[in-house]
Amino acid sequence: MDYDAVLLANIKQLVSLSEADEAHILNQFHPLKLNKKEYLIAKDEVSNYMNFIVMGSLRSFYIDSQGKEHTLQLGIENWWINDLYSYLTQTPATQYIQSVEESVVMRIPRHSHDELLHTIPSFERFFRLKIQRGYIALQERTILRMSQTAEERYLQFRTKYRSLEQRFPQYMIASYLGVTTEFLSAVRKKLSTLN
Repeated sequence: MDYDAVLLANIKQLVSLSEADEAHILNQFHPLKLNKKEYLIAKDEVSNYMNFIVMGSLRSFYIDSQGKEHTLQLGIENWWINDLYSYLTQTPATQYIQSVEESVVMRIPRHSHDELLHTIPSFERFFRLKIQRGYIALQERTILRMSQTAEERYLQFRTKYRSLEQRFPQYMIASYLGVTTEFLSAVRKKLSTLN
């Protein structure tokens, strides 16, 4: 797989790049291979890289004071994943990011990322758009969690992210939706009898 081509294709979905800009960007990103269940970021580490998934799947989660996992983000190929708060504030991460399958991420160190943001206007625009879209998605998810039933949230998840349902274990999806595994199993069973 040509990791560089996958990364550039993702960026060029939103912005145009000159050949010189492409070369400069690719020179700053490096692949990192992760085994299944390996951590990209562990709690209390400072996130010093921006991470783009070129192969595999990852999830971010935190563990509450009772030891319960709460899934914050699920990510597959062509998605970006990070503890953005840790990255931007340079404080210890409050979450873990772990590979669910064998995975490869293209990553760029924070200092190199900042340099590209200052020297390549298209690159800065790309990340501004990604962060805006991420904020909108987070706001939408928060509102839906307050206004929809758990079953409605699952149905919307299934419609919007069908490919994720096939890639992540049921307990991770349940955690992402804020429901128990037993509840999700019951909803799935109910829906399968309707089809």
